Amino acid sequence: MLLTFAAASLVPASAQQVNPTAKSVTEQQFLDALKGNPSAELQGRITIPDQKAATLERPAGREWRAFHQGTMLRIAAIAVLGTLLALVAFYLIRGRIEIAAGPAGRTITRFNGFERFMHWLTAACFLVLALSGLNVTFGKLVLLPLIGPQAFTNISVVAKWAHNFLAWPFMLGVALMFVVWIKDNIPSTVDLRWFAAGGGIVGKGHPPSKRFNGGQKIVFWSVVLGGAALSVSGFYLLFPFYAGGVLNLQFWNVVHGIVSVLMVAMILGHIYIGTIGMEGAFDAMGSGEVDLNWAKAHHSLWAEEEIQKGEVNGGPRLQPAE
Repeated sequence: MLLTFAAASLVPASAQQVNPTAKSVTEQQFLDALKGNPSAELQGRITIPDQKAATLERPAGREWRAFHQGTMLRIAAIAVLGTLLALVAFYLIRGRIEIAAGPAGRTITRFNGFERFMHWLTAACFLVLALSGLNVTFGKLVLLPLIGPQAFTNISVVAKWAHNFLAWPFMLGVALMFVVWIKDNIPSTVDLRWFAAGGGIVGKGHPPSKRFNGGQKIVFWSVVLGGAALSVSGFYLLFPFYAGGVLNLQFWNVVHGIVSVLMVAMILGHIYIGTIGMEGAFDAMGSGEVDLNWAKAHHSLWAEEEIQKGEVNGGPRLQPAE
C-alpha cells in the first residue's frame, strides 16, 4: 500500500484550501482545519481498492483514546472500588440482617430448578465477562506489574477468548430471565411503600412485598436493559464491519465500557445481599428452598399466597390466618 502524503486532501471544504505540498503546512494546521467537525478525516491517496485505508488522521480517534485511557479508568475505579468500600462500611455499621423470628424449620420453594439454572448460567458467564473486561481496563496498571509480561499475555489471551464465547450464553440467560420473570417484576404501588420503608435494610422492620421486592425489581430491569445494551454493543465489537464505521465503533465501545462497570457495581451489591449480607438469602438460589420465617419477613405477601396454596414443606399443611 502506498500513502502519498504530498497529495493528501482534507474532507472538509475549508481544509481543501490548504496546500499540502507547502513546506509551511504542519500537522497542527491540518488538525486545526478539522476542528468543529467530529467526523472529519484527513485522507491521502492510495493504490488499493479499500478507500478506508486512505485515512491519515482522525481527530475523534484521539478523543476516544483519551477517554478510554483516562475518563474510563476513573469511572471504573469509582463504580467498582467505591461500591466495594461502601459495602464494607455498610457491613461494619449494619451487620448481617438476621431472621428476626429465627428459623422456622419449614421451607417454601422459592425458585425451581430451571429458574436456578438460568440464574447461575447468567451469573457464571457474567463473572467471567466482568473479570476479563476489567482486565482490559485495569490489567496493565494492576496485573502486569505483579505477574510480568508473559503471564499477563497468557492470561489476557485466555480472557479474550472466554469473553468472546461466553457472551452468547450470557445473552441467552438474560433473555430467559426476561421471559420467565417479567410477570413478577412489573412495578406497583407495593414497591413504592417498600422503598418508603427503607426496604428492611434501613431500620429493623421489613415492609410487605410480593415475590420480588422493589430492590430486586431494580436489579432485574438493570440486568435486562443493561444486558441488552452490552449484547448490542458487544455484537458490534465482535463484528466491527457491521458497526457502520470507526466512529460508530468507538461509540459502542464507550457504551460497552460504561454499562459494564455500572453493572459490575450493581451486581457486587446483589452478591453481598445474597451471601453475607442477609441470613437465609443464598438458599433461594442454592437449594431453591427458603425458610418459612425468612419468607414471611422479606416477602410476606408472596409467603401468604404460598401458604394459601399449601406450598409449605416440612410439616402439616398450614392454614392461612383469618
